[in-house]
Amino acid sequence: MGQLEHIEAIEKRLWGAADTLRSNSNYASNEYFMPVMGLIFLRHAYSRYLAVKDEIIANLPKRGGKVRELKKEDFSQRSAIFLRPEAQFDYLVALGDDRDRAKAVIEAMESIETDYTTLKGELPKQEYQELDNEVLGQLLRALNPEELKQVKGDVFGRIYEYFLTQFADLKAHDNGEFFTPVSLVSLIANVLEPDRGILLDPACGSGGMFVQSAHFVEDRQGNPHSLTFKGLEKNPTTIRLAKMNLAVHGLEGDMQKAITYYEDPHELLGKADFVMANPPFNVDEVDEEKVKNDPRLLFGLPSVNKNKKISNGNYLWITYFYSYLTDRGRAGFVMSSQASSAGGTEAKVREKLIGTGDVEMMVAIRSNFFYTRTVPCELWFFNRAKLPQHKDHVLMLDARNIYRKVTRKIYDFSPEQLQNLLAIVWLYRGQEDKFLNLVRDYLDRTLSAVNDCFESVDGYTKAIALFRDKMTLFVNGISQTLKGEASPMPEFEESLTTLIKDVEVFKTLTPSPSPIEGEGNKTLTDGGTSPAGEGNNLNDAVIRLAPLAETSRDLVKQADLVYKLGCRVMDWCEKEQSAKDSDRWSSRDVTKERKAADLARQDAVEQLKLVRYFHKQAVWLTERFPDGKYRDVQGLVKLVDRAELGLNDWSLTPGRYVGVAPEEVDEDFDFEETLRDIHIELEGLNAEAMDLAAAIAQNFKELGI
Repeated sequence: MGQLEHIEAIEKRLWGAADTLRSNSNYASNEYFMPVMGLIFLRHAYSRYLAVKDEIIANLPKRGGKVRELKKEDFSQRSAIFLRPEAQFDYLVALGDDRDRAKAVIEAMESIETDYTTLKGELPKQEYQELDNEVLGQLLRALNPEELKQVKGDVFGRIYEYFLTQFADLKAHDNGEFFTPVSLVSLIANVLEPDRGILLDPACGSGGMFVQSAHFVEDRQGNPHSLTFKGLEKNPTTIRLAKMNLAVHGLEGDMQKAITYYEDPHELLGKADFVMANPPFNVDEVDEEKVKNDPRLLFGLPSVNKNKKISNGNYLWITYFYSYLTDRGRAGFVMSSQASSAGGTEAKVREKLIGTGDVEMMVAIRSNFFYTRTVPCELWFFNRAKLPQHKDHVLMLDARNIYRKVTRKIYDFSPEQLQNLLAIVWLYRGQEDKFLNLVRDYLDRTLSAVNDCFESVDGYTKAIALFRDKMTLFVNGISQTLKGEASPMPEFEESLTTLIKDVEVFKTLTPSPSPIEGEGNKTLTDGGTSPAGEGNNLNDAVIRLAPLAETSRDLVKQADLVYKLGCRVMDWCEKEQSAKDSDRWSSRDVTKERKAADLARQDAVEQLKLVRYFHKQAVWLTERFPDGKYRDVQGLVKLVDRAELGLNDWSLTPGRYVGVAPEEVDEDFDFEETLRDIHIELEGLNAEAMDLAAAIAQNFKELGI
């Protein structure tokens, strides 16, 4: 089960537990939200606590033979939260029915608030007193899935968003806010590279921008506490959740309740080093009278309708974000795709914004990236310290064709797709060394995948041979009585022999020494001689590893074919030759070996696919940027000057400039996998249709129809 499937399973289980609470309590649907989220907070906090506890203890200083006690700072330095014994989830779960669980949960919350003053009064406490002791015990146990210890990333944010969606369906919460996908937040953070100073999110939601920025700093061995997090959010419940989310990650921030259109309680005009945000899209009815004199409106008001309302709030957000920046500040935010080419007054505001020379980059994102909405969007980036040669240019990056389909409704970037997009940004900024290191890393991982797959491939050939052997006695016994009927066994055996031979050829293709050894910091076009006696450059290395990648793809097909043919033999024996009636056939043993062969096949195929996968990443980069330097790429990226922007009504829509990407043949197209995807999608649509029909029937019933 993949990462996302783990989270989805947890979400459904948690929601089921929450629904039980609603059914067995006096709470209405809009009242039991916080007590449930409070317990999720405790559970996730405990997971993070356990993840670093042993390492912290092992490194604690000793004095006089005694080890210093654990304290808050030990955990904050590792992006986790310190929990006293009474706040640890296992302690709460283990409480018997004779104990007052509500009192224990309240004491757990109070102990955390004592150590984390920014949470004072924010954690749910009194809400638990209304719960039946036995029901609370059931809920604690239900919210203790083992999977929560395994998943990584902003799980709390995902679960938070899932609950917002469910509660919105019950009309229990404002559904105008939605969680920003981690893929997009991570891309924004890695482009901005926040490393110190004030980071402002004027629409902070559950605090995901802060968490991902801290991860960025940690990944570079920095101290996330070098960033000062400031947030604005209109919903007080969401602010509580954001504070809890930060605390779980060992972080603190100053989140203020405010309607950002009208209020600026942090007073950060011109003072923020970084601005990150995912504001509500296309909001209308913002009062012109309240904003017309706002000092944050550096480029004037956007369009105002006859009712003295701002027709669309997108350009209020865009202007505000820019106004908060210091003279070297950077901003990255999500925005509706409608905004980049909006006409009228918005176009004039956009022209002034482009005139500053501080619009650095636009990235187009396809639909289905959001967890609860299908809308496409764009990422905007401002940089008030752009390189001089880029001052009159904007980098247009169309990433709509770059995605992976995680479920029927959700797309995201794979880690490698995210890195490849960042590699383009590195080249644009003249950071060729980062690009080369990424290509080199892909080639290293290709070779590592080759070495790692030998054992699993050998294991599969042995397992499928055992499967064959269990059927051979029966097949040989009936060979004289077939009366001209062809047995599928010879084709199966021939295919297995071919697979074994191909595996041996595959092993001989592995270069020794590595074609990328000794390259140091060579560029893609440097000359020289490698230890293998060939051109010493990464382009050559990519080419030399191509036979390995192609052979690994062929082995995947051959491995699948062998298994299918083996299953065909098994079906033929049992269904057409009455094998189950023969003492030369053991259905139990044959089935056991078939299952073992299938598991071994899946492992081998997964390992083999990695060889081609990592090589393809290197090919993707070097085909588009063969000299290891930035260049415009049709359908992907273009550096657009101000003159061209002016000719296009100052549009900032990437697709308008980069053109259409050349059609690519998908050599890895899997017809059967596509059919499976279609089947899954059909099942999902059928389930939704049944739910809709049930809801309509219930509505008719309530109306007395």
